[in-house]
Amino acid sequence: MNADAAPSLRIAPATERDVAVILSFIRKLAEYEKLSHQVAATEELLRDTLFGGRRVAEVLIAYLADEPAGFALYFHNFSTFLGRPGIYLEDLFVEPAHRGKGIGKALLIEIAKIAKDRNCGRLEWAVLDWNHPAIDFYRGLGAIALDDWTLFRVTGEALDNLQL
Repeated sequence: MNADAAPSLRIAPATERDVAVILSFIRKLAEYEKLSHQVAATEELLRDTLFGGRRVAEVLIAYLADEPAGFALYFHNFSTFLGRPGIYLEDLFVEPAHRGKGIGKALLIEIAKIAKDRNCGRLEWAVLDWNHPAIDFYRGLGAIALDDWTLFRVTGEALDNLQL
């Protein structure tokens, strides 16, 4: 490759060796979303949940010139209406210095390929309503906002207290 050529983009499934990189991306995403105070993840927790005996999510890492430039964390859900699994994209993050280079789109394309290979009926995710750059990016890819749905969450003490 000559000096003027763009560095090559490579997307690969994360391995256990990538736990520190994954946690770094999670923290950077939380900082961008002004939610750093909510990050309780540790390398040990991620190692166990992503690479332990019961793997609950998967991660792709985008490399630009062999340096981690972004990541996507996703897991399977299920659509009773479709009768098929789906993929839920929990996190998508690209380093600010590398935005606008097609990395986010490449990560989404790779997850879409995985969804098709696994006979999934859909790929979905949530985005903060103030994050207009992300919303515009997703709409530009053909994604539609489900404005008639409201996302609910039970966590922490509310989750602990949800019992008979």
